[in-house]
Amino acid sequence: MHLIGTLIIGLIVGALAKLFMPGKDPGGFIITILLGIAGAFVGTYLGQLLHLYQPGQAAGWIMSVIGAMILLGLYRLIAGRNA
Repeated sequence: MHLIGTLIIGLIVGALAKLFMPGKDPGGFIITILLGIAGAFVGTYLGQLLHLYQPGQAAGWIMSVIGAMILLGLYRLIAGRNA
């Protein structure tokens, strides 16, 4: 059940990141889920680096979306150079 919840939250976070950053994006819903999950990890790391979260504490929705937007921006930067 935890895995299904993680996938749903990843989909929501990834979709919000894509919504806030309009433009050409990679793949469909699987890539969106992976973007959201990875964004949560980036948001957690960034939040702990900025002392917004304690060690072991997960990122909230806002930091997860910010993390996903950072990853999406990096993807576009790298994909733009290769095109």
